[in-house]
Amino acid sequence: IDLLSREVARGGRKIELSPREFSLLEYLLRNAGRAVPRTAILSRVYDYAFDPRTNVVDVLVSRLREKVDRDHEKKLIHTLRGVGYVLRDA
Repeated sequence: IDLLSREVARGGRKIELSPREFSLLEYLLRNAGRAVPRTAILSRVYDYAFDPRTNVVDVLVSRLREKVDRDHEKKLIHTLRGVGYVLRDA
């Protein structure tokens, strides 16, 4: 990830991300290896408080995961059930 140019690549292939997807990936990278709760993602990426009925975080993570992990055996974005998400090497 190049924060200045806002470009992302994996395995030599450029990945096109929306601004929100990029913000989420940057946030996960800054917290790599640590569990990131959905509430923190809502606050950081969407700039609003937690609403337990919303699935916007799940949808955003799903879209990001499809772009980042697609075509790669080693997945980077993992779900921690009941906790949130984590970016880590296997």
